[in-house]
Amino acid sequence: MNLLLLDPFALSQEYPENLTHTLNYGHSTCIKFNRKGDYLASGLIDGTVIVFDFETYGIARVLRGHTRPVQSLSWSRDGRYLLSSSRDWKCILWDLKDGSREKTVRFESAIWGAELHPFNHQIFIAALLDDAPTLVDFSDGTIRKHLLSSTPLQKDDEDDEDEEDADADRRERKHDKQSTLVATFTRSGQYIFAGTSKGWLNVIDSEILQTVRSEKLTTSNIKHICFSISGKQFLVNSSDRTIRLYNTPDLTYVDPVDWDIDIVHRFQDVVNRLQWNSVAFSSNGDYVMASTYQDAHDIYIWETTVGSLVKILEAPREEIVDVQWDPNRTLVAATGLDNGTIYVWATVTPQRWSALAPDFVEVEENVEYEEREDEFDIIPDEIANKRKLDQEDDDEVDVVTIERVRGEFSEESFVIPVLLEEDDETFDSSDSD
Repeated sequence: MNLLLLDPFALSQEYPENLTHTLNYGHSTCIKFNRKGDYLASGLIDGTVIVFDFETYGIARVLRGHTRPVQSLSWSRDGRYLLSSSRDWKCILWDLKDGSREKTVRFESAIWGAELHPFNHQIFIAALLDDAPTLVDFSDGTIRKHLLSSTPLQKDDEDDEDEEDADADRRERKHDKQSTLVATFTRSGQYIFAGTSKGWLNVIDSEILQTVRSEKLTTSNIKHICFSISGKQFLVNSSDRTIRLYNTPDLTYVDPVDWDIDIVHRFQDVVNRLQWNSVAFSSNGDYVMASTYQDAHDIYIWETTVGSLVKILEAPREEIVDVQWDPNRTLVAATGLDNGTIYVWATVTPQRWSALAPDFVEVEENVEYEEREDEFDIIPDEIANKRKLDQEDDDEVDVVTIERVRGEFSEESFVIPVLLEEDDETFDSSDSD
């Protein structure tokens, strides 16, 4: 849509208000936007992966390779590659140029989730159900799996030589019982933040593959860890019905031992004591949203400055499983549990036609038009052409250079080419009132 036609006050809206679209193609279990926000990947319950073009709400790719429900999705930085993990115990890296499988990696355990390295699509981290978290690297063509530890680092006071051996053994056995439920890269890819079933946050150096810092954040399972787009803050969603917002420490110039992992806010519903299915940051990092568990069918939105609740998006009578905020627009997508429908909330921007025609005026009733005296006079072609030539400027007009729009995604992004043989007969996209 032409930007001149949009109301600037409507563009300033920082969170969506209305349910505007629904997307139906199979039963969706998880969704993920690419960095530009023009494509949305959806993993289905039958193992298929669908890539939607969010400019047209059409289907760009249909990827078939899994045999069980898809657990997680992760995009490469340039948007060309997509990593999918499934309950069939394997991860597939897809090349969206032609929809082919770039690499398939099988594990000996079920997968909680997997995420690509921010700057290398041939490296990813996977959190496994009955096994240690695994860093997979196939940069040289050979699949190499590096097992990472789920055991938190012991503090200095716990390493006292005078401590009894029995206590040390008991503490070690206690730590060994926990497993890693979620693992994600920092924005630079230098570290991996891993959350355990006992509420520990383990920070692992992605180069030396060792834990460099452990922090006890909660006493319950850590279900999600999510970084803001800027990487300055991160969210931790745990089973104690609380979402915690932390400031990311200086990962570059400060030693991990000296990191200050400070909590900023705790988000929770103190009245209903709701559990949270999924969490995400807004595109600018000023808002945090979460979907509710079981009986409630809402999406809560808090602002991060004060921590106050600013909006509750009411969903249809269906539990919302996964939520994603478009990285560059005021748009939220969520997938339902019962029907697997993808719901889209966005801001409704009324068109401002007066931007193109300064004398354009909207009227509520018919107005009698007054004709100018020379409005419909017949002008000879010679005189009309002479007036047209007099009005033309001699300045050269550049019709090749594409100027960047303020606030628009500035990096080059991969555009998925059209494959005419894609079958989208079962796809249904509808607008919501």
